[in-house]
Amino acid sequence: MTGVAMSERSERRLAGDLVALTKPRIISLLLVTTVAPMFVAGHPSWWTVLLVSVGGYLMAGGANAVNMYLDRDIDDRMARTRLRPIPSGRMAPQAVLAFGIMLSTAATWMLAHFVNLLTAALALAGFYFYVFVYTRWLKRSTPQNIVIGGAAGAFPPLVGWAAVTGRVDLAAVFLFLIVFYWTPPHFWALALLKQHDYGRAGVPMAPLVWGERNTLDQMLWYTVLLIALTVLPVTFGAFGVVYLVAAAVLGGLLLRGVLRIRALHAKGAVWTQAAWWTYKYSLLYLALLFVAMVVDRAVR
Repeated sequence: MTGVAMSERSERRLAGDLVALTKPRIISLLLVTTVAPMFVAGHPSWWTVLLVSVGGYLMAGGANAVNMYLDRDIDDRMARTRLRPIPSGRMAPQAVLAFGIMLSTAATWMLAHFVNLLTAALALAGFYFYVFVYTRWLKRSTPQNIVIGGAAGAFPPLVGWAAVTGRVDLAAVFLFLIVFYWTPPHFWALALLKQHDYGRAGVPMAPLVWGERNTLDQMLWYTVLLIALTVLPVTFGAFGVVYLVAAAVLGGLLLRGVLRIRALHAKGAVWTQAAWWTYKYSLLYLALLFVAMVVDRAVR
């Protein structure tokens, strides 16, 4: 292999690692919960949507990179994170930290300069909450880490809403709460499957501290609260029949998934496949729920 070919291969690998640091698959869902509220709140220009999308990606990507810097010690102990750029030795921790700070700084400037200050402040608040409250404090200290820390992932609807209206209304708060209450059943489905991984890393996830049965009970209650919460905006006119039907059907399927895991677990049967289905469906659930909001507003 020639020196030029090796250099090109090294550059491609570095580019791939930089993208991996931002966790693009996770951000794709965050962007849905950012952009959809923009069309629910009003009629944004495509230029504003593009700016918020790019700024949101940079902010979330920066937070994810800093997260990998802070979690570099436990990432090396977990099978699903061992191949990340830092534990694999492909990137230096200081470079990853600098990259994350650079992205978040660029996002703050972009949103403040081209959108509005409130949008930038909310996006930056989400960054700080994820990095310092969840990653640095809660994740390693309490099984409530996902419950409280889930607020970090609930900031995108506020960001999108503020980008269009310049304020945060009651409807935006409901969107925040929907994502907040969605997070525990979504993430605990994965935690049940990866509990041994978390155990090796010393992270006190719910199944390790509370036990599997108690975690499943908590998943059920959060799912019931989530479904009720998704219906509430209809009662004060924020959404109509199209959204109501979608929320009921989507929520019913999520509830069915959680109940199936509990039933199989109670029988002593294999429940891992049901947990995987629930985890994957919960991703689709949130995306489709926010799409239903946009469709409902368009129809009305």
